Amino acid sequence: MPSLPPFSTLLLLSVATAAAQSAPVPVEALVAEISAGHPELRYFEAELAAARAGVRGVASVAPELSVELGRKRVRAAGGELVGEGTAWSVSLAQTFEWPGRLALRKAVAGREVALAEVGLARFRAALESRARGLAYGLHAAGTKAAAIREVADRFASLKETFLAREPGGLTPLLETRAIEAQELVLQRRATAAELELQSALLELNQLRGLAPDTALVLAPSAPLFGDAPELSALLAAARENNFEFRSRRLELERQGYALRLARHERYPAVTVSPYYASEGGDGRETTVGVGLSLPLPVTRTPRAGVDAAEARRIQAEATVRTAQRELERDVTLAAQTFVAKVEEIRTWSPESVSKFREAAATADRHYRLGAVPLGTYLELQSAYLEATEALLDTQAEALAAGLRLQLLTGLDFGAVRLTP
Repeated sequence: MPSLPPFSTLLLLSVATAAAQSAPVPVEALVAEISAGHPELRYFEAELAAARAGVRGVASVAPELSVELGRKRVRAAGGELVGEGTAWSVSLAQTFEWPGRLALRKAVAGREVALAEVGLARFRAALESRARGLAYGLHAAGTKAAAIREVADRFASLKETFLAREPGGLTPLLETRAIEAQELVLQRRATAAELELQSALLELNQLRGLAPDTALVLAPSAPLFGDAPELSALLAAARENNFEFRSRRLELERQGYALRLARHERYPAVTVSPYYASEGGDGRETTVGVGLSLPLPVTRTPRAGVDAAEARRIQAEATVRTAQRELERDVTLAAQTFVAKVEEIRTWSPESVSKFREAAATADRHYRLGAVPLGTYLELQSAYLEATEALLDTQAEALAAGLRLQLLTGLDFGAVRLTP
C-alpha cells in the first residue's frame, strides 16, 4: 500500500519533473528578475511619467491666437450696393497670472511627482520582500514534505511487514493498527505540505509573469539572521524613510500648497489681447487696438474653493498623525517579534534536527529487531517531524518579521540573508 495518497503522489511527481528539467536559480537572481520584470511595475512607472508631464504642463501659460475671416458688403439707404470686400482680423491673447501663482502650481505638481516616485519605490520594495518570503516558503515546504515522506515510508514499510506475517496475538494486531493510524495522519500532513509548496510556486510564477505551471527550482539556501538596531533608531528611521508615512507627509504638503493656491486664485487673472482688423468695401478700414478681459466674481465659487482646500488640508494633517501612531506601533511589534524569534532560533543547536533524524532512523532499525517498544518508536518519529516543523516555522516567522521591519524602516541592516 503506498505511503501517500494519489493526489500527493501526482504533486510530488510534477515537482520532481520540474526539478529534472530546470537549472537551480539563486534566490537573489530570482528576486532581481521579479523586481525588474513584474507587469504591475509598468503601471507605477506610467503614473510617474504622467506626473512629470503634469509639471511640464503648468510650467507656462501659452498665448492664444485667434483669426477671423469674412465678407463685407456696404449698401446705401435705398438698398443699392455701394461696395464689397474682404473683412478679416487677427488677435493674440496672453493671460497674465498674479505673481507667485505659477510657482504654487509648480509646487503642487511637484508633490504629485514625489508621490508617484514614493509609490513606485514602495511597490518595488514590497515586491522584493514578498519574493524573498515566498522563496523561503518554497524551501521550507519542500523540506517539510521530504521529512514527512521519509517517516511515512517507514510506517508504510512496517505495515507491509506486519501484514505479511501471520497474526501472532493481540499485541501485533494493535501495533499494526497504531502504525496504520499514524500513516493516515502523515498522509494528511504530507498533502498539506505539498499544497503549501505548490501555492508558493504558483505565486512566484505569477510574480515573474509566467505561466502557473512553469518549472522553478531554487538553489539551496539557508536564512542567516542579523541583529536589529535599537528601537529608538528604528522609529527614527521609520519616520524618515517609511514609504506610507512619506506619502502622507507629501500629501499634507501638497494640500498646503493647494490651499495657498486656492487663496491666491481669488484674484482673477488678466488676459491682454492685442488685435488687428481690416475691412474692405467702400474703401478700406483698418483697426488696431488692445483688449483687456478678466472674469467677474459674480458667485461665491472662489471662497468655496478655499473652504474645500482648507478642509482637505485638515484631513491630510489628521491622516499624518494617525499614520505616525500606526507606524510606531507596527515598528515596535515587528521589532519585538523579530528579536524574540531570532533569540529562539539561536537557542537551537545547529545539528538538532540532524540528531532527531538520526534518532528516528535508529529507532526504526531497532524496533524491527524488537529492541525498542512501539511507544518509543512512535514518539521519536513524531519528535523528528515536530522538531523539523518547529524550526522551519520559527525561521519563517523571523524572516517575515525581519523583512517587514526593513520595509517599515527603510533600513537594510541585514535582518535576513538567504545564503547558499
